[in-house]
Amino acid sequence: MNYEQALQKLTEAGQEHVLSYYEELTEGQKEMLLAQIEATDFSILSSLENRKEENVKGKITPLAAMQLSEIKTRETEFRTIGMEAIRQGKVGAVLLAGGMGTRLGSDNPKGMYNIGVNKEVYIFQRLIENLMDVVQLTDTWIPLYVMTSDKNHEATVSFLKEHDYFGYKSDYVTFFMQEMAPASDYNGKVYMEEKWKISTSPNGNGGWYSSMHKWGVAQKAMADGVEWLNVFSVDNVLQRIADPCFVGAVIANNCAAGTKVVRKCSPDEKVGVVCLEDGKPSIIEYYELTDELMNAKDENGDPAYYFGVILNYLFRVADLEKIREKNLPLHIVEKKIPYLNEKGEKINPQKPNGYKFEQLVLDMIRELDSCLPYEVVRGKEFAPIKNATGADSVESARALCRENGIEL
Repeated sequence: MNYEQALQKLTEAGQEHVLSYYEELTEGQKEMLLAQIEATDFSILSSLENRKEENVKGKITPLAAMQLSEIKTRETEFRTIGMEAIRQGKVGAVLLAGGMGTRLGSDNPKGMYNIGVNKEVYIFQRLIENLMDVVQLTDTWIPLYVMTSDKNHEATVSFLKEHDYFGYKSDYVTFFMQEMAPASDYNGKVYMEEKWKISTSPNGNGGWYSSMHKWGVAQKAMADGVEWLNVFSVDNVLQRIADPCFVGAVIANNCAAGTKVVRKCSPDEKVGVVCLEDGKPSIIEYYELTDELMNAKDENGDPAYYFGVILNYLFRVADLEKIREKNLPLHIVEKKIPYLNEKGEKINPQKPNGYKFEQLVLDMIRELDSCLPYEVVRGKEFAPIKNATGADSVESARALCRENGIEL
């Protein structure tokens, strides 16, 4: 893309200010800026005009989860089916690791955070060790696809190589980068991070499959015979990955997807819950739950919306391909966004000053015909690290790791 083409694209989007410093830039900086303009989808900024439509929901009704008692009864059946699928190379794992450890007080990728007390134990290490359990059980290496972002790609790749992938066979590890979305002020004007760079942020965990496809990684996975992808977040250090019983349960029930869920510790716990929306599987965010829904009972007298998702999903690749080009809803999130002011000075705001735009993986569930909510034991599979201290923190995760016999 040349300057004239870039200017035309920016003019059509109302973003001509992006080129304000163009004449000051080096040739290399000019090339970087023009490439970024070419790659940026400015149309997402129009979602600001339709914000009122974002929270319109259909009719919400309960979706029963497969609970621990049923799983225990059918465990041998499910485990056998799951292990066979893994041994046939049909199951891959996708680690969503595009974020940084900012809330933990770290400038590194979140997965590089050390949760150890008496020795070094990194978040990445814990996740790979969990996956290694299944590798050893099935005597099969599971393809591991690691999604990074332009904020942390080089650091993540270097870190895992430096630590020899914590024992994972490098031939089975593939990296791809998450697509980025521009960040804007309250009027929809994109911020500039540098004179040659538009301020961007990862486009949310819902962009994982389109990003995987854009990099050619999804096509390679399909060519290799992968039919199921277990997608999981970087911050839960106890979760089981490519869990044969979970895989087997989803396959046995002929579902397009499955999601691991835990019993909520309180009706207002800040986790999304599984449900039906207009008769189709869906996930409703905690802040969308009305008092009526929080206190609703099912036919057995139990809370109807009792099971929270933990961002550990299994998707059938054939179904992902069917919805790949569908536009998922854009979630507009108010954030503090560093930017250049009119004088070209870098400003680090002390309070939110604009919007970032994200797609969420939970919205992918709404596009599918079936989803199996699969209950896991909270104390054994749910130790999220979102904060430095308090609830869902490094402290609480360490305590849960110790309870499960994991040395830190």
